[in-house]
Amino acid sequence: MAEKLVIVESPAKAKTLGKILGKSYSIKASVGHVRDLPQWHLGVDVKNGFVPKYEVPKAKKEVVKQLEKAASKAKAVYLATDPDREGEAIAWHLVAAAKLDRVPNQRVVFHEITEQAIKEAFRHPREIDMHLVNAQQARRVLDRLVGYKISPLLGRKVRRGLSAGRVQSVALRMIVEREREIQSFVPQEYWTIETELSKTEGKSPGFRARLAAIRGQDEKLKLGCQDEVDPIVRDLRKATYSVSQINKKKVSRQPAPPFITSTLQQEAWRKLHFTAERTMAIAQQLYEGLPLGEEGEVGLITYMRTDSTRVAESAIQETRGYIAEKYGADFVPARPRSFARKVKGAQEAHEAIRPTKVPRQPDDVKTYLTRDQARLYQLVWERMVASQMAAAVFDTTAVDIEAREPRKGTVYVLRATGSTPRFLGFLVLYSEGKDEAGGEEEGKIRLPPLDEGESLRLLDVLPEQHFTEPPPRYNEATLVKALEEKGIGRPSTYAPILATLRRRDYVERKGGRLHPLEFGFIVNDLLVKHFPGIVNTGFTATMEEQLDEISRGERDWVMTMQDFYTPFEEMLKEASANMVKLKKPDQPTDEVCPECGKPMVIRQGRFGEFLACTGYPKCRTTKSLKEQKEKVEAA
Repeated sequence: MAEKLVIVESPAKAKTLGKILGKSYSIKASVGHVRDLPQWHLGVDVKNGFVPKYEVPKAKKEVVKQLEKAASKAKAVYLATDPDREGEAIAWHLVAAAKLDRVPNQRVVFHEITEQAIKEAFRHPREIDMHLVNAQQARRVLDRLVGYKISPLLGRKVRRGLSAGRVQSVALRMIVEREREIQSFVPQEYWTIETELSKTEGKSPGFRARLAAIRGQDEKLKLGCQDEVDPIVRDLRKATYSVSQINKKKVSRQPAPPFITSTLQQEAWRKLHFTAERTMAIAQQLYEGLPLGEEGEVGLITYMRTDSTRVAESAIQETRGYIAEKYGADFVPARPRSFARKVKGAQEAHEAIRPTKVPRQPDDVKTYLTRDQARLYQLVWERMVASQMAAAVFDTTAVDIEAREPRKGTVYVLRATGSTPRFLGFLVLYSEGKDEAGGEEEGKIRLPPLDEGESLRLLDVLPEQHFTEPPPRYNEATLVKALEEKGIGRPSTYAPILATLRRRDYVERKGGRLHPLEFGFIVNDLLVKHFPGIVNTGFTATMEEQLDEISRGERDWVMTMQDFYTPFEEMLKEASANMVKLKKPDQPTDEVCPECGKPMVIRQGRFGEFLACTGYPKCRTTKSLKEQKEKVEAA
């Protein structure tokens, strides 16, 4: 047996790593966490330093036993779990659970599974970073305290099975508040007026100009009803038109940075209609390695949980070389691009999500991948390559046109804008999704050649009624973006938040938008009333900052828990005493359970009311009320 043992989280990662490290290393997988807080009780000693009472789940006991056995035969153990707080904590738990401290053990960290990165990591092993471990412990304990203290209260007051979560409850509040904005929104009428104009000579196509102002009036033009519009339309039909001013300029549009976790989830939703959960599952497969024919297992992208847009210098140079060869020197900017993160808490030691090898084009690998894997790889690959390409350049023209009404002398100012592409740059490869800043379409409006002072011919006047619209409901992309901008959550939390809200029947997805359900409203309102500090975006963002400080060794995690728990305990006491019981009682019926013979009751569930056995949880028999009604009617 090999004298060096390497432990990773997944069998897929183990297989890819094994190909690189060779037979002198034995690679084993822990299959995720091997220790956690107990499932059925709090597992945190709040009276004695918030000591977590970790245990090895029954399903993991055999895994731990095998790892302990393998370690006893090794001369050295390398913990090669993921390069983030969660991975650091898994490594620490492995040492404790499998008694790895009996053998020399070290931590190795890499952000991509390539030969160069792996060998570099093994040349520079280190000790487990307890600051990172403590940050993860703090998050786990904090979330456990909130979940295990508030959820039973909701179960007693509202319905069994309801839950609250420190971050999920803030996300729920955002969704509910947006829904209420929409419900209370009162549309306001407004009008716009466009004219269709053309040159007076020749057969040039018409173009449109929109009414922007009335000369001599300082106030911004607002048209609120048809009575205000009709006199202007009459004037415009009689007016003479001429070009008063032309402004031309060259506009550059820069490419977006390579993906971080949140932007990957947003763009995968916009372009591929992948949920955040699905995106992360596929990205993990691409990171851990997939078989590419004769190449064997290959890690295709860098680590997918990151909030940094930093890219390794070697990857930048490789990308620039590829662009020059594929598209020509004009498409390579004079200097490599670097992107600064603007989101709170970004960890610059990490890298952006990028392909591990840019010359490995999407078409080269798609025959070895599933359709979804190929589509996500293409998205990551195109975004990275585009990020190092030259800017797109447009010639933009803004034309002011005067419409002079002959009898009163009123002068109306209309504006037409146009844009034509001069150099497409990165747009030959990639354009951001429509919800992303800078993602608007360019270069579609063309104006005829015009000169200042030139007379124009009126073809038509086009007044149009509009109504203001409420803010849109969140979709997965816009909710992730809003959470990130507010400093709520971290790369590893976005997908679980969304999945939990749907699983708990707080939110449903209709037409791609997130709609709060009845229990979503109920739970949110109770939490806002009784735990205002917990479901406050400012509090949640501050906690994220404090967790970051713990990870850097700047804050003590136990003191942080104490500072949180003291006021939280007071809120719990108040809520237990004052929260109104809203629980809908089970309704008795004459039905008897066909499995165990106990009475059945009408119970509120995920999709409305249903028949349930009172022997739950030992007996889980249920019946559809609709089905039962049809049987009665048939009889």
